[in-house]
Parts: sequence; C-alpha cells; structure tokens
Amino acid sequence: MENSLLIGLSRQVTLERQLDVVANNVANVNTNGFKADNSLFQEYLMPVAREDNFVGGDRRLSYVQDRATFHDFSHGPTEQTKNPLDVAIDGNAFLVVQTPGGERYTRDGGLQINSKGQLVTASGNPVMGANGPITFQQTDHDITISPDGTVTVLEGVNNAADAIRGKLRLVSFAQAQKLLKEGSNLYAAEGMAPQPDVNATVKQGFIEKSNVNSVAEMSRMIEVTRAYTQISTMLQQQGDLRKSAIEKLADVPA
Repeated sequence: MENSLLIGLSRQVTLERQLDVVANNVANVNTNGFKADNSLFQEYLMPVAREDNFVGGDRRLSYVQDRATFHDFSHGPTEQTKNPLDVAIDGNAFLVVQTPGGERYTRDGGLQINSKGQLVTASGNPVMGANGPITFQQTDHDITISPDGTVTVLEGVNNAADAIRGKLRLVSFAQAQKLLKEGSNLYAAEGMAPQPDVNATVKQGFIEKSNVNSVAEMSRMIEVTRAYTQISTMLQQQGDLRKSAIEKLADVPA
C-alpha cells in the first residue's frame, strides 16, 4: 500500500476514536457532575519508511497518533434544586461511595435515602462518611448538610434535639488525570491513595451539572465527521488512481 494511503488511514483511525470521545461527551451533556474528555494527539515519525522522492533528499514519514484522552475537571454550572439531599462540591474534591468493586469516587451530588435508611447515590451506592455509610433513623427530619459536609437532623417526633448522622468524606488526588472512568459517573483510583480535602466545601440544595459545552461538542462532531469524509474521498481517489495505473500497465505490449 502506498505511503499516502497509510498516512490517510492513520488519520482515519484517530478521527474514529476522537468521534467516540466526542459522542460520549454529547451523550452526557445532562449527566450531573459529568466531566468531559478530550483527545490528545502527537506526531509519529516512522523510524524506517521514508519519502524518497522528496525534493532535496528523503524525509521520514509523519503519521498522526492518538496518544491518550484526558479529563476536563473544570467545574460545571450549579443549579439550585432545593432538595435537602442534593449537594454541589465547591473545589476539586470527590464524594466517596461504596460499590461491590470497592470504593469509587464521584462528583454527582444527587443523593437519596434507600430503604435501609442509608444515604446513597442515584445508582444506589452508599455514600461514605468519615466513619462509614451515613444512616438515618425513621424519625429523622429536617436534614441539614453544612459546608464542611456534616450531616445533622432533628430526631424524634417532637423535635427533641439535633443529632449528627455523619460527615461526608471529601477526597482529592495528587494526579487526578490518572483516575479511570468506570461508568455510572464513577471513577476508580488504581494505584493512588485518596487524600482528605480540607479546602473543599459543599452547597446543600444545589447540584453540579455536566461541564460539557453542548454547542462546542456538536461543532467538534461536525468537524471530525467532515474531516473523516474528506480523507475517505482522498483514499478512494488514490485507490482508483492506482487501479487505473495497473489496468493501463497491463495493456502495455511486452
């Protein structure tokens, strides 16, 4: 296969993967606490293959390579819900949740109380406090979550007294880019230890929305699709040209 076809194919492969990233961002434009991903590209110079018909000497062939994706941890807009169980994190911290696979981390502060009285995420995973899951009693009411994450209630039917039910664990990571998305708005921290974040605060009755810019992502999707189509056309033209050359070569008298 000619070098131009190989180079075009390398670009098509990276565009296809970039389109997957953009499509995932668009699909989560309304997901609470979602953080967008972006593609990172770099030039790859072939160590052996060269363009020997280049004027002034040969040069190494340059391909495009999708090196990785990275998370955009910028804050999304906050929306007031007036739901006492909703919290928006002000800072770079994450909530800690317990899953069947171990502890995971999320920015989705849309919380609920399950049938066991535990504070859980929308997916049903218990939210961890400083001393384990945060559990309420049946007579608890008027739930208050302070900026430092302390959860207090009025217990008893006669508003007898305030009671503390726990304190949300807010953690951060020195290398947050190494966090792995696992779906359901959860991150896994393989090989990294979370550190308590004493600077982050929470806002009760608010929720952090997705930080995906829908207009920008749709524009990027159109741009990627257009580039993919242009390269497909170029590769088709190169293939037709090569086919035509072979057919004419066959007609040359021996």
